[in-house]
Amino acid sequence: MNRRSKVLFARAQKLIPGGVNSPVRAFRSVGGNPRFIRSGKGSHVVDVDGESYIDYLGSWGPLILGHSPAPVQAALKSQISLGTSFGASTENEVVLAEMITNAIPSIERVRLVNSGTEATMSAIRLARAFTNRTKIIKFDGCYHGHVDSLLVKAGSGVATLGLPDSPGVQPAECGATISIPYNDAETVQQVLELNRAEIAAIIVEPVAGNMGTVLPAKGFLQRLRKLSREHGVLLIFDEVITGFRLSYGGAQEVLNVKPDLTCLGKIIGGGLPVGAYGGHHEIMKWVAPEGPVYQAGTLSGNPLAVAAGIATLKTLKKPGTYAKIERMAVELATGLLIAAERAGIPVQINNIGSMFTVFFASSPVTDFQKAKTSDTDRYAKFFNAMLERGVYFPPSQFETCFVSLAHTHNDIKSTIQAAREAFKAAAS
Repeated sequence: MNRRSKVLFARAQKLIPGGVNSPVRAFRSVGGNPRFIRSGKGSHVVDVDGESYIDYLGSWGPLILGHSPAPVQAALKSQISLGTSFGASTENEVVLAEMITNAIPSIERVRLVNSGTEATMSAIRLARAFTNRTKIIKFDGCYHGHVDSLLVKAGSGVATLGLPDSPGVQPAECGATISIPYNDAETVQQVLELNRAEIAAIIVEPVAGNMGTVLPAKGFLQRLRKLSREHGVLLIFDEVITGFRLSYGGAQEVLNVKPDLTCLGKIIGGGLPVGAYGGHHEIMKWVAPEGPVYQAGTLSGNPLAVAAGIATLKTLKKPGTYAKIERMAVELATGLLIAAERAGIPVQINNIGSMFTVFFASSPVTDFQKAKTSDTDRYAKFFNAMLERGVYFPPSQFETCFVSLAHTHNDIKSTIQAAREAFKAAAS
């Protein structure tokens, strides 16, 4: 079993650091051999050994329509026949920008980039220029890409691998970043008062997805909005995961809080590499060539990613789409919780919209410190038991599961049945 994946991983380790091009893929925290995926269709992926899995990674979030959806395939085939990259402007860039600004009221102007990391990096640079300040507030466990200044107490892969931050990051970069526990608005207020006229921006995942799914406490985001205005600080929402995932207007629509800048990624490219940042026109007009803040990218707004993104957003805009996905997610989260209780295993299942995480923890998970109390060894047993039963969860306790429009009730039932057995295996 998995012979071909093992052979490929051995070859990869001789050529690629750790054998992978992104750290969490290596299965370091769950053990075993990473699967090399050959294909995906709908809610399933198939590895190079022919094993099929119900997939809850969804390429780490962007595949909200499932794998290889017909609208995206058609859009890509059409675009490929016209060309793949021009290094010049295209009509579809304007169409996608219009769709984004119409969907998210806080975004009046938007700049397309190539990744979520590029979006957050650019938004931070813009915030510093606009405010003429240097310091940034972020939150423990929130990962905003591998930007030097934002790797302080980052979640996601950094937490998975147990890394303290990252060598190679200059002390001066870290010194300009203040990291605060998620959901702790009181400390935010204290830091703002102690650093008057020095803080350029507060960057936050409105719903954290990189320490596992962690929801904002009641009033937390509203307090950040109030405090940032009082201190002349820009509020940046990192919606790389939640944008178009929790609703067509993102987490800010669901939670009714408008930031000054928003970072997007994942879904707006329909599974292809893409990102974006945008906000009020008075801020965005500082971006070159209109303003002095330089940011550029040869493949920014490339025709393939833009075509896939437009096709995805058109599908998501259809009535009832989000309600259908959320019903599936609630059904699954409820079934998993019952299965864990019957196996006598304490878990916390954080769920919002089509995102959820099964924390092997005995008390509610509301921040990174509480997430880190999870029993990662037990999660590893659970993960591998699920994999053996044909269900692909994230290979890390500190990641988010995603339900797609392609998942069916039969998928959910099969997943819950597999979980009943996997929780028993994890209990031993």
